[in-house]
Amino acid sequence: MMINADDAQLRRHLRDAEVPALLMTVAHLTGDTSILRDDLRCEGWLFLPQGGLTARRREEARALAAGLLARLRDGAPVPPLDARTLHRITSWALGMDTADLVPLLAEEIVPPGADPKAPGWNRDDLPGARDVEVAVVGAGMSGLLAAHRLKQAGVPVVVYEKNGDVGGTWLENTYPGCRVDVAGHLYSYSFAQRADWPYHFGTQENLRQYFADFAKQNGLYEHIRFETGVRAAAWDEAAGRWRLTLDTPDGVRTATSTVLVTAVGQLNRPHVPDIPGRDEFAGPAFHSARWDHGVNLAGRRVAVIGTGASAVQFIPEIARTAGEVRVFQRTPPWLRPTPNYHQPVASGLRWLHQHLPYYAAWYRFWLLAPGLHRVLDGWVVDWDHPPTERAVSAVNDGLRTALTGYLRGQLAGRPDLEPLVIPAYPVGARRVLRDNGTWIATLRRDNVRLVSERIERITPAGVRTADGVEHRADVIVYGTGFAASEFLAPMTVTGRGDVDLHRTWNGDARAYLGLTVPGFPNLFCLYGPNTNLAGHGGSIIYMSECGVTYLLDAVRHLLGAPHRAVEVRREVCDAFNAEVDAANAERAWGFSKVGGWFVNAAGRSAQNWPFPAQEYWRRTRRFDPAQYLHLR
Repeated sequence: MMINADDAQLRRHLRDAEVPALLMTVAHLTGDTSILRDDLRCEGWLFLPQGGLTARRREEARALAAGLLARLRDGAPVPPLDARTLHRITSWALGMDTADLVPLLAEEIVPPGADPKAPGWNRDDLPGARDVEVAVVGAGMSGLLAAHRLKQAGVPVVVYEKNGDVGGTWLENTYPGCRVDVAGHLYSYSFAQRADWPYHFGTQENLRQYFADFAKQNGLYEHIRFETGVRAAAWDEAAGRWRLTLDTPDGVRTATSTVLVTAVGQLNRPHVPDIPGRDEFAGPAFHSARWDHGVNLAGRRVAVIGTGASAVQFIPEIARTAGEVRVFQRTPPWLRPTPNYHQPVASGLRWLHQHLPYYAAWYRFWLLAPGLHRVLDGWVVDWDHPPTERAVSAVNDGLRTALTGYLRGQLAGRPDLEPLVIPAYPVGARRVLRDNGTWIATLRRDNVRLVSERIERITPAGVRTADGVEHRADVIVYGTGFAASEFLAPMTVTGRGDVDLHRTWNGDARAYLGLTVPGFPNLFCLYGPNTNLAGHGGSIIYMSECGVTYLLDAVRHLLGAPHRAVEVRREVCDAFNAEVDAANAERAWGFSKVGGWFVNAAGRSAQNWPFPAQEYWRRTRRFDPAQYLHLR
């Protein structure tokens, strides 16, 4: 990677740069931190494009950067990113002392090819290492990551994947408009960055291809058994192993492993509500996660049930050609303004990612920063405020005002929509969705109608609401999300003493660090209970990288231990969950009665991580054998 542009070309490329990331990159590469001026850091930069800087300030910053980068192009050496420089730059960026974040950020802000999170050991180098084999269920984002790290460490690993290829949710969800709601340069492995993302927020195909390329480049396909689902897993106490029952193309088969890793995700099983008459509808009906591409929607009357994340993506797409779209909404979503949500990455920005050393790393930090600082503050309940179903704190109320203004600004001439699209619940009590103005523009279309009346039943001809109106439809699409609370379903998991995991959980899943469960030796869950981030972290990939670090350290322990299995102590797990529950009760989703997938049927959040993202990193750095029973 090198700067191979003359002055005019460099200035042209810098026009597309994100100024906060550019300033941090230049300060690092030149060692000249005087460019990190207070007047070039806006308080709103964590949330606004270009840091909320005025056009004049942006031009000034780019001119400063061009002059300093020209020196680097002409042969000035690039200084290493030492802890002192990292601390100085990130403290300026966040407007706070980042000393406690420096160890975490040192693993994130790295040049291409660097992999500081890789296991620093290999099984072949451990004297007297035991035989340990690992079975991973799922070849999505978390499963591929686990397989890669285990392979790096020389530990035998097999991945069982029910589909015919890798990618998980990005293979299965193919509905129109499907894309990620985390910026692509952040929704990727920290050590395997893609420099040429075509869009700021990757499409389903972009992401599916990213994970397929990762698997190919790292030789993971040879470890994956495709079209093989794990029907059941049972702990064999006598053998000290997991016995797996597999559904394969050749029928039911069995296999064993020392360690079982589940990487099936939280948002992988479509939820179709049990509406009376659901099976009576005469036309095609399907869930967005199982999109029926054989059904032509052009010119037809389409009823869409739900206005969650997937629905807000596909409804604008189908509304362009459908004759009529009736959208049945139970609860409106809060929308986060994201002007570049559908935009391609500009050519100059692509050039910077590919040719300016460390720019991609600092850009990634720029995307990560809101989750490390301030976002969670907006969800925390302030009992002195006092909290209400309007807002849980003064900060939260400020977010409500800002987002309400964003929505109202798009409703001119449509006062009928305002009470339907402005939520009554606190911001953050449900998932906040990305938006660039497309959603309200779609609801304003002549062929789209938003219906808030409760659905009474599905009829052969359409959808009947509680006011007695029958909304006739040719096709019904369920945009009703996933069974997020049904962890590991439909797989049967049986632990010590023939204890069934789903009966133990009884619809209210709990685990230590979201990873391990009392009574289930050598079982590790990735994206398990209470590991979902509600906008206050990088992405689920960040959480999975933390979880896999913990998993690898546990496997290293087992390789050298005199015992065959480890099982988290119940008191350790219970104390952790008590801490999590207490914190979740003081977050917007725990306080509000609005409901949604952040809260399960028991009224508890088994999904969300209520602490800062760096706290999960801290707790998963090392496997502590003292917290576990050792089973021989």
